[in-house]
Amino acid sequence: VQLQASGGGLVQAGGSLRLSCAASGRTFSLYAVGWFRQAPGAERECVVATSRSGGRTYYAESVKGRFTVSRDNAKNTVYLQMNILEPEDTAVYYCAAKFSARGTYYYTAKEYGYWGQGTQVTVSS
Repeated sequence: VQLQASGGGLVQAGGSLRLSCAASGRTFSLYAVGWFRQAPGAERECVVATSRSGGRTYYAESVKGRFTVSRDNAKNTVYLQMNILEPEDTAVYYCAAKFSARGTYYYTAKEYGYWGQGTQVTVSS
C-alpha cells in the first residue's frame, strides 16, 4: 500500500488543521493506521492510531481531547482532525499503515511497514 499525507500548514495557536492520509490499493480496510509526528531533534512519536475499521483508537496523552482520528475506508482515507493546536504540536506528521487483525491498533513506529512522506505542521504562538 502507498500512503500520501496532506493537509499540513502554518496555523496560529488555538487554530485547527485536518490532515488526510490517502492510500492506494483495494484492501486498505485491512490495515491499521497510525499518525506519528517528529519534531527537530526529537524521536518519532505516535499521536493517534486506529484499527482497520476505526472502531478502536489510541490517543497520546498530549493530544487527548484535541485530536480526533477517523477513517473512510470507502475512500481509502484516514483523517486527523487537530483542534486547539499548540506550538508544541509543531512537527512533521506521518501516517503509517500495517496489515492487521481486526480490532488491533499499534502505537510503536517499528510495527509499521508502510509510511507516507510526511506533512509539515507549524503552529505559531
